Amino acid sequence: MSIQILVVEDNEMNRDMLVKRLQRRDFNILIATNGQAALDLLQTERPDIVLMDMHMPIMDGWTAIAIIQENQILRSIPIIGVSANGSSEDRKTALEAGCVAYETKPIDFNRLLALIQQFTKRAS
Repeated sequence: MSIQILVVEDNEMNRDMLVKRLQRRDFNILIATNGQAALDLLQTERPDIVLMDMHMPIMDGWTAIAIIQENQILRSIPIIGVSANGSSEDRKTALEAGCVAYETKPIDFNRLLALIQQFTKRAS
């Protein structure tokens, strides 16, 4: 059974590139373009892991993660925060908010694959 990943990213170019690379590795991909769309999708789908952009319109990743953490069922889904902001303060805040990891753009794809493997194994 394929690992299902929810990719939450508002930038079409970033999203398409990441989704294509993940699909080539046989991951099953769900897509949301903002935090609210991710929350809506999580009402019906339970992905194995979430890749959450932190800065998006409508609802940012920070807000979506806070709402996810309040839900007993959803909070068990590992979230990797993703942002162009590589500051140590943002990384610390993301981990404190509930992310299992925090990656900066441009994404190091090999490191991302290792994180996906690490946290989906732990989840199963």
